[in-house]
Amino acid sequence: MLTYTDQLFEGVDFSGEDFREAELMRCTFKKCKFINTSFEEASTTSCRFEECDFHGASLNASIHTESAFTNCSFEMANLFVSKFTACKMTGSDFTRSELNGITIVKGDWSYTNLRHVKLDKQILKEVRFVEADLMGASLEKSDLRKCDLSRANLNQTNLGGADLRGAELEGVPWSTVNVKGARMDIAQAITLLRSLGAKVE
Repeated sequence: MLTYTDQLFEGVDFSGEDFREAELMRCTFKKCKFINTSFEEASTTSCRFEECDFHGASLNASIHTESAFTNCSFEMANLFVSKFTACKMTGSDFTRSELNGITIVKGDWSYTNLRHVKLDKQILKEVRFVEADLMGASLEKSDLRKCDLSRANLNQTNLGGADLRGAELEGVPWSTVNVKGARMDIAQAITLLRSLGAKVE
C-alpha cells in the first residue's frame, strides 16, 4: 500500500498511476496531474492539493479529512460514496463529475463549479457555498441548515423540500429557484416574500 507523509510534489505527472488504498498525510501537491488516476479507497489527512488536475480520476470510497483541494479540476471524475470532512475545496471545478453518495461534513466549497450536480437528500449542514455556481443543481430534500449560500448562483436550482433554516441566503434569485416544500425560518420567509413583490407588515 502506497504511503506518503510530509512530502512535497510540484509539477509531477501521476496520470494513470495506482493510488488505490493509498494513505497520504500532511503532503503538498502543487500543479500535479492525476488524470485517470485510481484513488479508490485512498485517504488524505491534512494534505494540500493546489491547481491539480483530477480529470477522469476514480476517487470512489476515498476519505479526505481536513485536506485542501484549491483551484483543482475534477472534471468527469468519479467521487461515488467519497467523504470530505472539514475540507477546503475553494475554486475547484466539478464539471460532469459523479457525486452520487458523496458525504460532505462542514468545510468550505466556496467558488466551486457545481453546475447541474445532484446532491438530493444530502446532509450539508454548515457547509460554505459562498459564490458557488449551483446553477441547475438539485438539492431536493437536502439538509442545508446554517449553510452559507451568500451570492451563490442558484438560478434554476431545485431546493424543493430542503431545510434552509439558519442558512445565509444573501443575493439568492428567488424567482428562478424551486423552493416548493422547503423549510425556512421567519426571516427567510419574509425576505422571499418581499423579493417576489409582497408587502410584509
